[in-house]
Amino acid sequence: MTDTSLTEHAEEGRDETGMERRGPRGDAERAEEDRDETGMERWDRNFVELLQELRVAQTGVQILFAFLLTLPFTNRFGDVGDRDRAVYVITLVAAATATALLIAPVSGHRQVFRQGRKPQLVRTASALAQAGLVALLIAMIGAVFLVLDVVAGLGWAAGLGAVIAALFVVLWYLLPKLIRAEGP
Repeated sequence: MTDTSLTEHAEEGRDETGMERRGPRGDAERAEEDRDETGMERWDRNFVELLQELRVAQTGVQILFAFLLTLPFTNRFGDVGDRDRAVYVITLVAAATATALLIAPVSGHRQVFRQGRKPQLVRTASALAQAGLVALLIAMIGAVFLVLDVVAGLGWAAGLGAVIAALFVVLWYLLPKLIRAEGP
């Protein structure tokens, strides 16, 4: 990592791995310094941890995508209205997008393997993973809405879809912010 990029991270309140710093020296910075590893070992560890997280997300999106791919071939799908068809199309595209975004770090790694680009790869893969999770969130909400609309009607679909959306937002975004605010 160059001195310029280290300076850029310091100005952003982040350490050289892109982790947020807190306090006078930054709690995340201190936690990273407590490890006995080089900068490149840290990038390697960060990438391995990210890949482990992506494995969990990929499993969920693959199951959802497979479910969505089978729906048009069921007898009852022909009876759904225009709204549900639109929700289906949006949900299917969101699931496909999530799949592409969550698998992209693997392809990226293959493309830059042994080229000394691990820091750039980890930063890019992290951004792709975040975007993939947003697409997965859209797909999950769409799938829940679609099934509930067919099974229980629009009122239930809208109400429970909103509850599920709130649950995902709280667990995926607000809870991590609360944990970060607590510090180590």
